[in-house]
Amino acid sequence: MKVNHATQTVGASRQSRQTIIVWAGHSVTMGGSAPVRIQSMTNTDTTDVMATAMQVRELAIAGSELVRITVNTPLAAQAVAPIREQLDRWGVTVPLIGDFHYNGHTLLTDFPECAQALSKYRINPGNVGKGDKHDRQFGLMIETALRWNKPVRIGVNWGSLDQELLSHLMDQNCRRTQPWPVKQVMLEAVMTSALDSAHQACTMGMHPDNIILSCKLSGVQNLIAVYRELAKRSDHVLHLGLTEAGMGIQGTVASTAALSILLQEGIGDTIRVSLTPQPGESRTQEVVVASEILQALGLRTFMPKVTACPGCGRTTSATFQELTLHIQDFLRHQMPVWRSQYPGVETLKVAVMGCIVNGPGESRHADIGISLPGTGETPAAPVFIDGEKRMTLRGDAIASEFQTIVQDYVEKRFGAATHRDTEVK
Repeated sequence: MKVNHATQTVGASRQSRQTIIVWAGHSVTMGGSAPVRIQSMTNTDTTDVMATAMQVRELAIAGSELVRITVNTPLAAQAVAPIREQLDRWGVTVPLIGDFHYNGHTLLTDFPECAQALSKYRINPGNVGKGDKHDRQFGLMIETALRWNKPVRIGVNWGSLDQELLSHLMDQNCRRTQPWPVKQVMLEAVMTSALDSAHQACTMGMHPDNIILSCKLSGVQNLIAVYRELAKRSDHVLHLGLTEAGMGIQGTVASTAALSILLQEGIGDTIRVSLTPQPGESRTQEVVVASEILQALGLRTFMPKVTACPGCGRTTSATFQELTLHIQDFLRHQMPVWRSQYPGVETLKVAVMGCIVNGPGESRHADIGISLPGTGETPAAPVFIDGEKRMTLRGDAIASEFQTIVQDYVEKRFGAATHRDTEVK
């Protein structure tokens, strides 16, 4: 993964292999020097082609660079190609990943149009069969991936770990002079499942570059421990994610804590934030959180940054809070359009401050900023552009006026660059 200077100062950079997903003239690169990629997953019934395609499009617009869909029944497998076709009609080029459990070997074999339409397969070694069936059914999925030249993610989950492997390692542990704690054996089983499955795929002819590994757990410290060790033992592309992270603030904080530590150490090539949506909440929230994590760490830039104070006794008015929310929503709403019209606009820095203490200073540091009056201060809001005070806003229309100023600034600064590029061509 691409590591910034801050990462290099606190931990060694892990150089992984590079996986390139190619489909219909498009490609996404993971690992190596590529940026850390954002993934997400639909929660629609895959057999509902239009609903699934619409959610995939929504996730892609929000910034998801790979989207996984459930493929669990023959009807779901039959729906995959129509979903891909609908996305293509809309011009949505995001790759689709098929999520397979229990019957993936059958679905990929019986529905070749599904196998071909997907850009990558997710295989869970704990859910491909038991005993003699395990290796055979896993092998059928790898053979299909080889036939269609598709990469695979070998994704081990703590909650669906191969119990036969775990029992074997527990038996080995009992014979040790100094047995490991049970939890350590379980973590070892998670890693062993992923690494042994990757080795099996390679012996069947799959190139290591076409294998992504993940070992997902629901505990922050467990996840960190597993990925630190996995990074030492393997140079495969690593997919990070705290599984079953939870809902709302709990899930957001837990995912941020786990992923940030690993990413700061140079571990991880692609991430997913597995949030449980709150009632009525858009599925895109997990994409927003993932992008905010990467941007906060300085690994990627997706959105203009809005600097805003937390408020104190000097800012009893809710005006600056409302203006901050208004501007953040405005910027996020505009970005799908601005991203293509105004290259570089994601680097924009906006400040919305609540009083005179830090307001003018922070506003000067931003590209464009506004310092609202605190309690008892003169009812005037100076606006700073490129470090200089340019005007003062007053009255009840400050929010709409400042939004217009931001819009004009974006058009003049980033639109001018686009115009110059056009003239050069």
